[in-house]
Amino acid sequence: MITKPKGTKDLYGMEAKKWQYVSKVIDEVMEKYNYNFIRVPVFEASELFHRGVGQTTDIVTKETYDFTDRGGRNMTLRPEGTAGVVRSYIENKMYGNDDKPTKLYYNMPMYRYERPQAGRLRELTQFGCEIIGTDDPMSDAEIISLAVNIYKILGLKQIKVNINSLGDTESRNNYRKALIKHFKPHINELCDDCKERLEMNPLRIIDCKVDSDKEVMKTAPKTIDYLNEESKQRFEKVKEYLEVMGVEYVVDPSVVRGLDYYNHTVFEIEAKVEGFGSQNVIGAGGRYNGMVKQLDGPETAAIGFASGLDRLMLALEYENVNIPVNNSVDLFILYVNEEEKKYAMHLTNELRMNGFIVETDYLNRSLKAQFKQADRLNCKYTMVLNSEDLKQNEVKIKNTKTKDEDIISLDALIYYLDENLNEEIYDENELNINEKNHMNND
Repeated sequence: MITKPKGTKDLYGMEAKKWQYVSKVIDEVMEKYNYNFIRVPVFEASELFHRGVGQTTDIVTKETYDFTDRGGRNMTLRPEGTAGVVRSYIENKMYGNDDKPTKLYYNMPMYRYERPQAGRLRELTQFGCEIIGTDDPMSDAEIISLAVNIYKILGLKQIKVNINSLGDTESRNNYRKALIKHFKPHINELCDDCKERLEMNPLRIIDCKVDSDKEVMKTAPKTIDYLNEESKQRFEKVKEYLEVMGVEYVVDPSVVRGLDYYNHTVFEIEAKVEGFGSQNVIGAGGRYNGMVKQLDGPETAAIGFASGLDRLMLALEYENVNIPVNNSVDLFILYVNEEEKKYAMHLTNELRMNGFIVETDYLNRSLKAQFKQADRLNCKYTMVLNSEDLKQNEVKIKNTKTKDEDIISLDALIYYLDENLNEEIYDENELNINEKNHMNND
């Protein structure tokens, strides 16, 4: 038997419906913030990620799926979203549009060759957004608030925002020198990866999970101590705008992020969920003012955010969030003979085109077996077609919950379903409101 590759999963059934619901919420929030959807290729030139993400990152050095195509070109499966979006921004000359800044979002599978674990697969799904074309600190705060609002709308209650600033190029270079000076005498205390990072990208040492508890890490210089005045003022503005929007945050100098392209604001968002574990970061991002130019575009400021959907779904599960998915069918149409079967096929199609969820039998089962199938599908109404009733232009329809039956004209069927199904939705919403009020009173 052929099985799925290690680090991948099949998504189907109720779990798939939950993913669809979460994706729909993301789409709706992005629309409110006026972000436009973008999709970029699942594979790109390897050079894009080497130049854009950075030669010294774990993603590029250890985790990418690289291959040579039949034309001899070096290609890489997309490991993250930002580099591809920026490439598209440059190639399609979006910088020439009048409606600046450019606000884009995506929801796509990514591929990283790493050790699979809960919520962290080799084929992962990631959603994210980018604001390209503004350096205003207000855009930093907007990106963070957008992410927080998505999590809150979905039902996560304990959200913690950790922010930091890497400063501009001058600040970052000064900090880099301070890190090298601090870590060089302790080089033998560091893991093999950090030994390599010392000269290439010492900021990556701060992000190391292997050495995080060592004293040399705890006494390392802090980024905010090396910010020049301009970078300090900018960071203060970001915090001020977050406070204006009511976003609570913690300044955490250890947040540096694992990608080379960040400068100024960087942030991580944690889900403080019991049992979720220490790896509780569900979203992160930061400013990358140099990437557009680095990838041969005009000098352009930008900031972005990304969140793993796998991790987010796991957090919602641990939080016991009830994701409201539709797991029922509006109407099941039953039949006995071939003439009724043909009419069932016609009616099923007509009702579906009018917005109803309708099913019928595809296996020529007995009426008893068809009723069982309707029960399994959690159908709200059933309708048994009868040749004699059809000659009178009538059908008999039954509410599976109340067991009430009505004989109605076929001409009135759409109106009947529309009115009664809407009444059920209203009753369910009223019940949910009453349940919430009861819980609040308790």
